[in-house]
This record gives sequence, C-alpha cells and structure tokens, in this order.
Amino acid sequence: MKTDDPDLDARREEIRQLILKHARGDVRDKEFQPALAERTVALYRAFVQRLLAEPEPILAEHHVVFSHTRLTQSMLREPEQEAVSLFATDRRLLRLRSVLVGDRPPTCDEADQTQVDEIAYGDIGSLKVTRRIRPGETGAGLVLASVAALFHSWLSLTGPLLVLIGTLGILHGLLLPTRWVEIRARGESSAEPIRVHRPRKKSARRLLNLLREQTGAA
Repeated sequence: MKTDDPDLDARREEIRQLILKHARGDVRDKEFQPALAERTVALYRAFVQRLLAEPEPILAEHHVVFSHTRLTQSMLREPEQEAVSLFATDRRLLRLRSVLVGDRPPTCDEADQTQVDEIAYGDIGSLKVTRRIRPGETGAGLVLASVAALFHSWLSLTGPLLVLIGTLGILHGLLLPTRWVEIRARGESSAEPIRVHRPRKKSARRLLNLLREQTGAA
C-alpha cells in the first residue's frame, strides 16, 4: 500500500510538531488531546480520499479508539490503542484501522499497521445490533469485591467500600453490555464483518442512517 504523498507527509509533520510543542510545554494538556485527535482524523481522512474515485464524496464518518493492555507489557507504558475510522461515500463504506502507540506519533502507514477494507452498498445484506457483556469490567469488579471480602478483617474501613465498588462494577458489566451494529454481507463471506461501535454517538447514527438509505437494510 503506497503511503508516501506530499499531503500526507504535511499532515504527519503537523502532528509531529504538535507533539514537540506539547513536550516543550507550549501546548497545555487539555488542548493537546483534542488537537491531536483532530489532526489524526484529518490524516486518516486524507489517506482514504486517495483511494476514492472522482467524484466520490465522503458523506458520513465515525471514529472510535480502543485500548489494548497486554500482560507482557510494562504497566509504566501507555497501552497500545486501535483507532477505527469508518468513512461512508455515495457508493461504499470504508474502514481504516491503525495501531496507536503512546511513544510515537500517528503516521498512518506500515509502522502503524494501517489497514483499509471496504464493502460496496450493493453487497450489504443486513445491519444487525449485537450485544456482549463486558468481561474485563465484570472480572475486575469480581476480583476487587472478592479481595475486599477475603481481607475484611484488615480492611475494616475501606473493605465495605471496595466491596460496594466491586459489586457496582460487576452489575455495570452485566447490565450495561457493549453494543455495536454489525454490517453483514450478502451470502456467505469469510471476511471479517465491519462493526459500528458506540452506535449512540451522533456520528454513528448519521452513518447508520445513511447505510439504511443506501441499502434498504433493517
């Protein structure tokens, strides 16, 4: 996949300069993260636009980031994050996935393990809402409540509070499951389905409404 392009290089340099300014203290923390997110999305958008036909406008887009903490990873390092950006045009849906690492700027290339896949509207068979309990949150709540209950004699003051927090974590993980919309192709397909996470966000609702209009899928 070709990733060298003057426009892309200029956007990468904007991100690098922003990170340098933040390291020098010229950009405050509360301003840095929104600015970094905005510039990263602009880089992803420019990357995808290189793959589009002319004319093929982007009509809707939706962006989410997932954290991935590994047991083999130092707890002092920031966890890797997976950025997923969906771009809907007037004829297809494109998904860009890229890995973000805390100690290096986003570049949207091989170093970020950037991948782009797509599905034409004519190939979409259905939009299925899927739910799954939150195993990480439920497990963490269970461990916290169990430890607090086991050592209650040493935690006479904080023990009940930890049990309560752990119980709330378990209930939240079970009663408020993760929800996403899975875009399924017509017929049998071995390709990984495209998922629209956080479907209640305004950008996700707009994208899903566009997909329903274009495909007639429920």
